[in-house]
Amino acid sequence: MNSNNGDLLSRFKQLAALREFIMVVVIIVFTIIMSLATPIFITWLNIEAILMALSVEATIAVGMVILLISGGLDLSVGSTLALVGVVTGLVLVVGVSAVPAILIGLLAGLGVGLVNGILIAKMKINPFITTLGTMITVRGLLLILAKGRAVLNLPDAFTVIGQGRLFGIQYPIFVLTFLVIAGDLLLRNSRFFRQSYYIGGNEDAARLSGIDVDLVKIFNYCLVGVLAGVAGLLLTARFGSSSVTVGSGIELRVITASIIGGASLNGGEGSVLGAFLGALFMGMLANALNLLGVDVYYQNFITGLILILAVVFDVLNERRKLSQ
Repeated sequence: MNSNNGDLLSRFKQLAALREFIMVVVIIVFTIIMSLATPIFITWLNIEAILMALSVEATIAVGMVILLISGGLDLSVGSTLALVGVVTGLVLVVGVSAVPAILIGLLAGLGVGLVNGILIAKMKINPFITTLGTMITVRGLLLILAKGRAVLNLPDAFTVIGQGRLFGIQYPIFVLTFLVIAGDLLLRNSRFFRQSYYIGGNEDAARLSGIDVDLVKIFNYCLVGVLAGVAGLLLTARFGSSSVTVGSGIELRVITASIIGGASLNGGEGSVLGAFLGALFMGMLANALNLLGVDVYYQNFITGLILILAVVFDVLNERRKLSQ
């Protein structure tokens, strides 16, 4: 009997150590508290609003967490999101049909990721400096392309992507669900994707073991660029217009969500499911603050505070592991 109790306690401790389990508990408790504070929180209309907002940030988080696991970082995802939306919008308004326009837009996102990947993997430039530079450069390019103006009156054949419904549920929610499931399965089971853990854990050892480190790094930057593009397409289609200012600050929220979900700035740790749960918590928190009438300035303050706390927790967790 005592042995069985010991086994159960040991299993519970192992489960409690998983960041995904902790996040699920936090989300459940938060939902219960908010449902008592305001019944609107658990209505389908509000849940759908949370998921629609999540379809943008969590889509990018799928790529960002894989990048963080490999020891990378991308601050240019917000600018990439806007670039893809503007490029797609400009191509649409000159008469190109929806599918080719979408592909052209995604190629723009892929291009940003490819530039980041080559500069970081081949030229060994610091990821923070590289992606900060591309963030500013791409944002400037947007102003040149769109002349500082939004691209309006996009065709219905394109906007249906962000506004259409299937079984009463909007399409972006299905896109998000597919990407999270596919990303999590690939990261857990695909040999290629799992190489990111080895690279993030010890890059030199990964090279010696025969892993093409540069290829994996470039691929990961291209992946996050494309997923930022997908997020940009969903957002542009949802509002029926593309803006040069959209996406500002989203990179910090995505990184915060990934770290909350178990990723480490030092690399080698994290999961797509954890990043999704982190993004879900951040989305629920933002929604709750809106429902409670909290000023938007305080919302930014709280988001920044959560990022600082997440980084501090990550650092303390790394020190604890080293001391064991």
